[in-house]
Amino acid sequence: MVLLTTKFVQRASLFVSFGGLVTTVITTFLPLWKTMNSDLNEMENWYEGLWHMCIYTEEVGIHCKAFESFLALPLDTLASRVLMCISIATGFLGVAAAFFGLQGVEIGTGRERMKRTLLILGGVFIIVSGITTLAPVSLMAYIMVVKFWDENLPDVMPRWEYGEAMFSAWFAGLLLVVGGAFLFVAVCMGDHEAKLQSKILSHNQEQRSRTQHYRKTEIM
Repeated sequence: MVLLTTKFVQRASLFVSFGGLVTTVITTFLPLWKTMNSDLNEMENWYEGLWHMCIYTEEVGIHCKAFESFLALPLDTLASRVLMCISIATGFLGVAAAFFGLQGVEIGTGRERMKRTLLILGGVFIIVSGITTLAPVSLMAYIMVVKFWDENLPDVMPRWEYGEAMFSAWFAGLLLVVGGAFLFVAVCMGDHEAKLQSKILSHNQEQRSRTQHYRKTEIM
């Protein structure tokens, strides 16, 4: 298709990756990773994220409190917080590297090899960012499922369930992985276009040399 040029795929991949990165940043600080309500007190809802725990009541509204100790965090929350911070850092590096590797960006003009390297580096960082976003949310989801169906806990005890932030984290990780993968597609498309251009140039040079040879033969 005409629209699927290397330049278009590069920009579309960067746009998708940037959307995944923004969603990851927002999701990391949302206190909606876990939600819990009790049948004993339906007027009270509990929410927990990586940084805060919140309680919502109809009388007071929502009240949040940050976790006081980093070392006192549950292991899954601690690991998720670290991995999400790594995801944000690698995501920013990947988007920045991919941006400077785009066709049409003035920095590095005429240095196609350097631009290709930046695109590959950006793709690697963005995919790593996507994996480190999908890993913690999947870990927390697995632990919640195990605890939810734990037969040793009494039925009246409330259990944590999936919050909205977990679904946005899955969506963000998917966007990052897809965006990073299509950056590699753009690199392959660029290599293919470069080979075609070199073949066309070599073919034109051959035709010119043949034309000059025929003209010399006619003159003689």
